[in-house]
Amino acid sequence: MYAIVEISGMQFKVQAGEKVVVPYMEKFSPGDELTFDRVLLVSDGDDVRVGKPVVEGASVKAKLVEHDKGPKLIVFKKRRRKASQTKRGHREKYSIVEIDSISL
Repeated sequence: MYAIVEISGMQFKVQAGEKVVVPYMEKFSPGDELTFDRVLLVSDGDDVRVGKPVVEGASVKAKLVEHDKGPKLIVFKKRRRKASQTKRGHREKYSIVEIDSISL
């Protein structure tokens, strides 16, 4: 059984028991129980339910495992013949969520 869920404006395909990397959720701390109600599609073998726009009564229960940062990305801009260059970098924050169950 899998579902497609909208989390922070992005769509993720989730199954029970798997960990998903989602955009940073600063309102929650590790160990919090989460419920996602914006379920766009639920599939259980041959039975597929597509929402218009969401599936009524469907929800996904999850647990926030940890917050983490991605790899450092370097943004380097050089303009030729102008002796002008800039070097900046950043690390994106993200959260890791473990899916507990999908209910209809």
